[in-house]
Amino acid sequence: MYSFSPKLKSTSIILLVVGLVLFAVGFFLNKGITTERIEHMMEAVHSAGHDSPTHSSEMVGPQDHAAHLEHAELQVHNQPLASLHFVAVFFFGVSCCVLFFYCIQHAAHAGWPIIITRVMEAIASYIPWGGAILIILMILNITHNGHLFHWMDPELTDPESAHFDVILFEKKIFLNIPFYAVRTLIYTIGASFFAWKLKAQSKKVDDTKSLVEYQYLYRWAVGYIAFFGFASAAWAWDWLMSIDPHWYSTMYIWYSMVSCLSSGIAVIILLSVYLKKNGFLPQFNDNHLHDLGVFLFATSMLWTYTWFAQFMLYWYANIPEEVNYFFGRFEHYSPTFLPMLVVNFLLPLLVLVSSSIKRNYKVVTTMAVVVILGHLLDYFNMVMPGTVGPYWNTPEVLLLILGAVLFIAGLFMFTVLSALAKLKLIPTGNPYLHESEIYEYPF
Repeated sequence: MYSFSPKLKSTSIILLVVGLVLFAVGFFLNKGITTERIEHMMEAVHSAGHDSPTHSSEMVGPQDHAAHLEHAELQVHNQPLASLHFVAVFFFGVSCCVLFFYCIQHAAHAGWPIIITRVMEAIASYIPWGGAILIILMILNITHNGHLFHWMDPELTDPESAHFDVILFEKKIFLNIPFYAVRTLIYTIGASFFAWKLKAQSKKVDDTKSLVEYQYLYRWAVGYIAFFGFASAAWAWDWLMSIDPHWYSTMYIWYSMVSCLSSGIAVIILLSVYLKKNGFLPQFNDNHLHDLGVFLFATSMLWTYTWFAQFMLYWYANIPEEVNYFFGRFEHYSPTFLPMLVVNFLLPLLVLVSSSIKRNYKVVTTMAVVVILGHLLDYFNMVMPGTVGPYWNTPEVLLLILGAVLFIAGLFMFTVLSALAKLKLIPTGNPYLHESEIYEYPF
């Protein structure tokens, strides 16, 4: 039985509190930014020759100085909500992807990962908390206390308005506030229900050691796979792609999901190795580590494929409405956009390609940390250009992002380790437990 140590509990609470304080400082600094300063920031961006739009809304409506200044004010004051949004979506996605990985193993009747079943269940325990944060963000957006999704502005779908946007008018059947709110509730409440149900059914299998109950666990796992297949695609549209609603990609749903899946496997590695090194999970060995390393390597390569396929097709087509999505990132986010390929693709490729090195605890855990940070940067690149635009390289944004990351990481750590302390680490009722205990990778 795992015991949540007071030291780790204090660390998670400190992270949470420090994150809140930093975010609050950044928030009040952001609110204190004057119109004059924003005008200077806008002029500095344009005088440097960086005039590529980062968002389709910049190409619709009046194009005079007053309109540009109004847009810049919205972007600057989007900083707090945008900083919290990309971190919140990322950690919620990571937890849901871990539960998806867990269900795939049960649906496939895989034996090797049974030892880490409770690790995956504990990580999935964050889903209701992450979902609650996203519901709060949704309420702020639909009540117009945030402006992350400019399609929520009623003027854009009013044919009599100077800001009328015919593309958003055509998409309002899907992109409308009531339907968006309902979909967000479906994603968060549905995922929370499956996380609770699968954990409860897994416990029942342990208590009864019944193959009938295990069959029910299998069926619920298949049900979550079906739900996740729909929900992960739709929340990528709603929470990420609709930030720039003129642009769309058929690869985007896989691209954003695989980013979280790779990070989720990295989190499983970190928690499993932590339990192993502290004597709580001695059954976990280098064969299990090797297979997790294989999945970490494979998902990193899959992410690279989806990133390149999406980028290459749009860049080659050179259609202004589509290629603008990337061109604005090249111009305004050059320190973060392409360099993320180094941490998300090049390092996993060079380090994890060897089979033997996947058994090295220090190397694999280091790469797990690198992958998590790399994909957090990926989500930064998904959200910030379309919400904050070129106004991201400021002290306020640094404080806001650091605060959001520390706050949600602290909450994630506290929730997961608290849940783990309530679980029996070894699922003794699982019929494949013995196979997992004696598992040995043959090569």
